[in-house]
Amino acid sequence: MRRSLSVLFRKEVADHLHSWRFNILIALIVLTTLASLYTAAQTIRSVVPQADQPLGDTGLFLKLFTTTDGKLPSFVAFVGFLAPLLGLGMAFDAISSERNKGTLVRLLSQPIYRDDVILAKWFAALSVVGVFFLALGFIVMGLGLFVFGIPPTAEEVLRIVFFLLVTAVYVAVWQSLAILFSIRFRQAATSVLAGLSVWLFFSLFYPMIVNLIAPITGRGTVDDVLREIGRHQFLSRLSPVTLYEEATTILLSPDVRALGPFTLEQAIGAIPTPLPFDQSLLLIWPQIAGLVAMSVVLFGLSFVLFMRQDIRGR
Repeated sequence: MRRSLSVLFRKEVADHLHSWRFNILIALIVLTTLASLYTAAQTIRSVVPQADQPLGDTGLFLKLFTTTDGKLPSFVAFVGFLAPLLGLGMAFDAISSERNKGTLVRLLSQPIYRDDVILAKWFAALSVVGVFFLALGFIVMGLGLFVFGIPPTAEEVLRIVFFLLVTAVYVAVWQSLAILFSIRFRQAATSVLAGLSVWLFFSLFYPMIVNLIAPITGRGTVDDVLREIGRHQFLSRLSPVTLYEEATTILLSPDVRALGPFTLEQAIGAIPTPLPFDQSLLLIWPQIAGLVAMSVVLFGLSFVLFMRQDIRGR
């Protein structure tokens, strides 16, 4: 790593850790996490004694992330809703604030490469988010260990760690989008409104549009129904929200064996046991690759736009 990039990286990390905006977003996620964990723990403690399986065979720590009592959403639902806000909130003024304060010109007048500026901002925000979600996940496992007194299995730890890494990649998609808007728009308010509009579009309106364009009627032959489902899934998977939901479902629910239609011919000979971790990871590899590709493409556009932009004084 170049010295200038290292210095800028440390400076951006320190700015994030000491900013009120970051601390408020972190506090919001932590509070909602604790609330969802409390309801999940109460629900699991009331259900597990009545289960037919031994306590160690119930995937206890995975259920801690997905169980809900119907009053509050699960941990996964909370994180899926708030993670884009964290990505947008950390980077919507990454470049525009520097430009409006007049510090970007002074920064670029120093003997540093221009690409170090945007690379440091992107890597610093991603590193902070990744470390935060890893710490949050281990805190959840620690609380689960304290409540139930049973350690997680090695496979459960792997599934939880990969879930946290996928969440960090999901945040990186929205963070790259926010950086792109911060370069494109001079005002931070315009940038954050554009980012929130895209988030609301994919969260609320895009599924409605997909249902209108490619509805699943269930009529006709089996081939016709499979084509309808395939078309619907293809359009749905153009959204990062859908890719993240499918990836987390497979990682935290080993009993889910497929994301598409499951025919009777495929079920013949299948062993009714949870999928091992490597098979679950193989199943969601396209979703993970799609999230990484979206983040890279958005950041690539930001990089090109920033390098071609004319930076002048006020």
